[in-house]
Amino acid sequence: MTNVVSNLWFAKEAREAVDFYISLVPNSAIIRITSLPAESPSGPPGSVTTIEFTLGNQEFLALEAGPLDPFNHSFSIMIQCDTQEEIDRIWNAISENGGQIEQCGWIRDRWGLCWQIVPRALGDMVAHSDRARAERVTEAMLGMIKLDIAELERAFHG
Repeated sequence: MTNVVSNLWFAKEAREAVDFYISLVPNSAIIRITSLPAESPSGPPGSVTTIEFTLGNQEFLALEAGPLDPFNHSFSIMIQCDTQEEIDRIWNAISENGGQIEQCGWIRDRWGLCWQIVPRALGDMVAHSDRARAERVTEAMLGMIKLDIAELERAFHG
């Protein structure tokens, strides 16, 4: 069976980042930590570490192998939340741990990885067949920093 795993390349502090990430999302865990036993382009044996982990039952691999390309918005992790309390908890944890607040539910963590902290229902609201409702909720979202479920629902219902 084919398996898809997202790979995250860290210059340093991969273990610290993964520990933080799994603290944010229920049903998350570190599966295995391995140091490469051979020399690689990143350095001598033992200088590259891989951390296999899950976030909400989705598989990831963190690779700590020195600087390469920084994270950017072309890859982000979206956390779909059922409640405003859950949005607030995750958003606050990232922002209080050196994160950079962005717009429309986006926040960048202190390692540079981009996150989208969104209400689970947002996708359905934006894709709704009543395009006037979808437009109102989209415009409301575009004017927000941290997403507010109550405000999005008010915009959706007009």
